Amino acid sequence: MNNKIDTVLFDLDGTLIDTNELIVSSYLHTLDHYLPGQFQRQDVLPFMGPALRDVFEGIDSTRADEMIRTYREYNLSNHDRLVTEFEGVNETIRSLSENGYKLAVVTTKLADVAKMGLKLTGLDQYFQVLIALDDVEKAKPDPEPIYKALDILGSKPESAMMVGDNHHDVLAGKNAGTKTAGVSWTLKGREHLAAYDPDYMLDQMPDLLSILEVR
Repeated sequence: MNNKIDTVLFDLDGTLIDTNELIVSSYLHTLDHYLPGQFQRQDVLPFMGPALRDVFEGIDSTRADEMIRTYREYNLSNHDRLVTEFEGVNETIRSLSENGYKLAVVTTKLADVAKMGLKLTGLDQYFQVLIALDDVEKAKPDPEPIYKALDILGSKPESAMMVGDNHHDVLAGKNAGTKTAGVSWTLKGREHLAAYDPDYMLDQMPDLLSILEVR
């Protein structure tokens, strides 16, 4: 085990599991219903990462609740058909677990949907802690979700790393005082994430094992 890092926190969507098509199609389905023809695929990419309420409040605050319900209904009904695991994730997480690292998922999803993705990909067995949107007052990039995960795990920010595909993840880690790692397979592009200056950039998930000196 790396003598400086004993805890690794992971974002879920776009980091551990590939929910990109599910999220994009859920947004397009919802927006096409309420605002037909106004949004294309590239228009919804900036919505990847923030909480649903923040996105839909920004589009139409008078119908945000209704839009969130429509999004979630579609998302749930298509979840298992569209969600897959990124290459190398399961082996990496298993290795970290076997080497004694404390692990948690910190996501802006609701807990019930996050658990669906973890169970579908078999990752649920490795995570002692899941901090979801309904567990906190403020979502990433606020440090509250990270602090909550660290508190439950009995870890300190200086001995932890936050791994994610979105600038919200990098900023949350920096705000909490952890190390940060971005993933180059982010749908927003490596350059977008690199602009927020994460401590590390992973080209594939097993890169994490080299950084942490896991043998």
